[in-house]
Amino acid sequence: MTPEILSSVFLLLLVLDPLGNVPFVLSLLREQTPAQKRRIILRECAIATAVLVAFLFVGDWLLAVMRLSDPALEISGGLILFLIALRMVFPPAGHNLAEAEPRPAPFIVPLAVPMIAGPSALAMVLLASRQSGDPLPWVGAVLLASAVNTGILLISDPLARILGRSGLEAMERLMGLILTTMAVQMLISGLKVAFATA
Repeated sequence: MTPEILSSVFLLLLVLDPLGNVPFVLSLLREQTPAQKRRIILRECAIATAVLVAFLFVGDWLLAVMRLSDPALEISGGLILFLIALRMVFPPAGHNLAEAEPRPAPFIVPLAVPMIAGPSALAMVLLASRQSGDPLPWVGAVLLASAVNTGILLISDPLARILGRSGLEAMERLMGLILTTMAVQMLISGLKVAFATA
């Protein structure tokens, strides 16, 4: 696996934000038994992975239909990631996901979509599909990132006990800072290409 793919795995993990989603998963599945939690998490993560992989193969076609250029996608993707990063670093009021209304048995919504396969993750795989002539290597990146994300969500209960609320918030802010830097780099790259071809 090339350094570019490894970088994409890391960026996708930042976008998926499994640590930031732990409180949401705990709240959403708090009425389920441990066995039911594992089954639901595995099912929803599998659905989200399938959606992301599908976008790898149809992303180039979608961009062609919508007549979107590489710089436009890179700039918009950078803006989306930057806004997400700001929310991670500076959570808005009422961000306490642990108090979210529980749902008895979520299916696709809201776990698979949009919590895991959200707009930012879909935009990222669309960009990868547009920039790469062969989407197959990126399938491995999506599968690896999804596997790590699934593993973290599966251990959400012990992870929450170990890190605590403050620990989870600190980790989310750290990932937000890293994501901010990567989003700015995407914006710079997109703007360079846009102005060079203008």
